Amino acid sequence: MMQVNMTFPDLINFFMIAAGIGVSVLSILQIGKAPIRKDVRKYFVTFLWMIILYLVMHLTRQMLEHQPGDGVRIAIQTVTFIEFLASGFMSLMLIAMILYTALSESGAKNPLKIVLVILGIHVLLLIVAQFNHMYYSFDAENVYHREKWYLLSNAAPLLMILQGIYLLIRHRDRFDKRIARAFWIYLLAPIAAMVFQAVFKDIQFVIFATVGGAVYMFAVITADLTRKFEEQRMESSRIETELSMATRIQADMLPSIFPAFPERAEFDIYALMAPAKEVGGDFYDFFLLDDDHLGIVMADVSGKGVPAALFMMASKILIQNYTIMTRDPKAALEAANRQICQSNHEEMFVTVWLGILQLSTGVLTASNAGHEYPALKRPGEPFALYKDHHGFVVGGMEGVSYREYEIRLEKGSVLFVYTDGVAEATNRREEMFGTDRLLEALNGAKDDTPEEELRSVRDAVTGFVETAPQFDDLTMLCVRYNGPAARKGENEDE
Repeated sequence: MMQVNMTFPDLINFFMIAAGIGVSVLSILQIGKAPIRKDVRKYFVTFLWMIILYLVMHLTRQMLEHQPGDGVRIAIQTVTFIEFLASGFMSLMLIAMILYTALSESGAKNPLKIVLVILGIHVLLLIVAQFNHMYYSFDAENVYHREKWYLLSNAAPLLMILQGIYLLIRHRDRFDKRIARAFWIYLLAPIAAMVFQAVFKDIQFVIFATVGGAVYMFAVITADLTRKFEEQRMESSRIETELSMATRIQADMLPSIFPAFPERAEFDIYALMAPAKEVGGDFYDFFLLDDDHLGIVMADVSGKGVPAALFMMASKILIQNYTIMTRDPKAALEAANRQICQSNHEEMFVTVWLGILQLSTGVLTASNAGHEYPALKRPGEPFALYKDHHGFVVGGMEGVSYREYEIRLEKGSVLFVYTDGVAEATNRREEMFGTDRLLEALNGAKDDTPEEELRSVRDAVTGFVETAPQFDDLTMLCVRYNGPAARKGENEDE
């Protein structure tokens, strides 16, 4: 039967090591609840498990000492090997924590490779030491003794600790002072403990310093990361609220009440926009210039998100104002281009289709600044693309001239304008919706009312992309010309 003979210093070591194991286990349980990055948590948990393994092996070795027998010899040698192995992995995890706290995951990979090479050499030498006893040996009573090459067993952990010191100095600007102090304490505490251990040789001050430094480091880092997480959460909440407000503001900038002009029977109009992000760069617009002219705009700003939304709002106001002022699509686009180019430091641009419909005659005067071809349906005919002349984008270059053209809309004609988010909607097979499917959806609508035409296209796009994420803003506008007679209360079918 195995007997355990423990001196008073052994008892102190036993209870302090047991306390270290308990604290480390509690730390592992706590870190699982801490809102920190997964990569940092992974290395921290592994680090704490290495400490537990190191302490358990050290404690087991002390309990096995003075127990003779070949079976005990094999067990104590195995335990000691694992103890030395764990010390190397503890140093590796420490470096990983320093790197992943200071750098991104990609930035930490190369420095970590150097440490892995050092650890590999450490493991190889430990395996050799198992056979030639160059680090340690056990006598007939299985009592542990250090050999002449013992200091070499600490070379790899020491090199990794020096690497940690180097990283702390090099990346000192990336660390909060409290975190840097916690790392320094962990790195330097074992060195200070060696001084005490030189005086009190029987008490394992180095082990206690290692555990104490590790737990303190854990407490400081998790507290700091938790604080940062809460700050980021609050900031994310604030940004989400502001984006939600921006979405509402942008939506309010676009005509959204339908029927838009219930008192006007000459035309029927409907439009919608579904931004790919909270806010988008597409916009549509329609407005009466006077009692006989309707302005129609479809535009697509370069870029996505908030910058595109801001540029969109400025562009919308400029194009509407210049359209009302000039009553001429060509002149309105040229004036808007000139104004935008004067202060376009971000070099953004917008594609625009701009038309003015004379309600008494059905004459549509339009100009295209790099935008998609409109689709036109004449009475008794299917929808087809109207391949107008494309001018240069608005905001792309100063001094651009634009062409304009006229289309005479007969009673019952339907015009459909859209942004490239419709034709370029992509499914998970990387196939685009395309203009052929667009025309098919328009021609497959139950009736030729603008709302039904847009619903048909939207449903077709949704069915096509299925579960693929929306890449671009989806914006469409459709107008049906009912003819001038409808305004006078005459029967449209006459």
